[in-house]
Amino acid sequence: MKKSAILVVLLGLLISAPVSAQQSLDSLIDREIAQLVSTYKMLHAAPELSHYEAKTSAFLAAQLRELGFTVTEGVGKYDGGPWQGHGVVAVLKNGSGPTVLMRTDLDALPVEEKTGLPYASTVKAKDDAGKEVSVMHACGHDIHITNLIGTAKMLTQLKDQWRGTLVLIGQPAEETVNGAKAMMADNLYTRFPKPDFIIGLHDSADVAAGKISYTPGYAMASSTSVDLTIRGMGGHGSKPEATKDPVVIAAQIVLALQTIVSRENSPLDPAVVTVGSIHGGTKHNIIPDEVALQLTIRTYKEEVRQHILASIERIARGAAMAAGVPEDRMPIMKVVADQAPSLYNDPALTERVAGALSKAIGPDNVIKGAALMASEDFGTYSLERQIPSCFLWLGAVDPAKVEASRKSGTPLPSLHSSLFAPLPEPTLRTGVKAMTSAVLDLMKK
Repeated sequence: MKKSAILVVLLGLLISAPVSAQQSLDSLIDREIAQLVSTYKMLHAAPELSHYEAKTSAFLAAQLRELGFTVTEGVGKYDGGPWQGHGVVAVLKNGSGPTVLMRTDLDALPVEEKTGLPYASTVKAKDDAGKEVSVMHACGHDIHITNLIGTAKMLTQLKDQWRGTLVLIGQPAEETVNGAKAMMADNLYTRFPKPDFIIGLHDSADVAAGKISYTPGYAMASSTSVDLTIRGMGGHGSKPEATKDPVVIAAQIVLALQTIVSRENSPLDPAVVTVGSIHGGTKHNIIPDEVALQLTIRTYKEEVRQHILASIERIARGAAMAAGVPEDRMPIMKVVADQAPSLYNDPALTERVAGALSKAIGPDNVIKGAALMASEDFGTYSLERQIPSCFLWLGAVDPAKVEASRKSGTPLPSLHSSLFAPLPEPTLRTGVKAMTSAVLDLMKK
């Protein structure tokens, strides 16, 4: 064959098989992945508690500023506490197009790490009560931070493939579910561009690394904390007839509360009522004046939540009345102010994102998962569904361990466990590729 003919054939092959955007993204991730894993390990070894994320916040801000984002620090104040807001908002404008918001959380948990990893946390810090506690990224927020940085790096290098405004948020205090609320109260959507779409992810302790799970519609429950004080009339343990025993009344209430879900609520509307704490009394032979209960309520629908709260108050009061407690000693119920709304994934947006992820990481690696009764404050940003949002679960577990757990029936370490240890490289590679691909689809030219 003549040289000219060979050149024509080679040129034809190049034209018919151009380098795809996905291949380009893969090569960019290949160049960055070692640094991202290093960043993750650094963050994992240096966790900070909710409300005290000063160094983590500053690190994220510096990383995004270096990439060309306009960065604002100190966003979000906390009512009722001395903490300054450690929220970060980074904005990158790239022509006319939609505004997409991505969020990471920053805080860690008061957990003593027992993974034995070479980069395990040995950090100790004082909590809000001044008590020294061990601190660990036991919920994977270090994965989330690193993933956001990696996605930001990809998108700044692929600016010719998207148009619009990218808003990246570093949110403090997710674990205490007041970080998102604090940032919104600090005029997030008036000080910074209001998004057309909101996307986020959370690492999963159940899904294998390399996979993404998504759930259209209700994905996570609201969380409401209730303090219930049962008041009686104390006295000597040998003379119960002279008292109104709040311990017995509290025991009756704990059992009666279980009928709210089983007998008052539709089985088609998931709900949970859990008494997580009960405290009363000081000595074997003293009937106390009060018993304190702490409850958590989980629902998807607001009307179900309101019904449950009303039922708790009715049941507590009824039990006290049946025991002969006088009117001025009726139970006191207090709904704790800080609570997370239910998380609702806009079905159309979620299916669109799932389609983009299927193209990016393969349809076998994008799975539809079940809704959870766990809670997250990510839903706060959607303004009660006014803004379409989508929250994904990023597989973070060694696939071999997932398979071994399935065969043996032995549970994997869960989120918030002292043994939770994501598999960094494949988790970050999948997360960065997925979130970058999602943004490119939402902001494509």
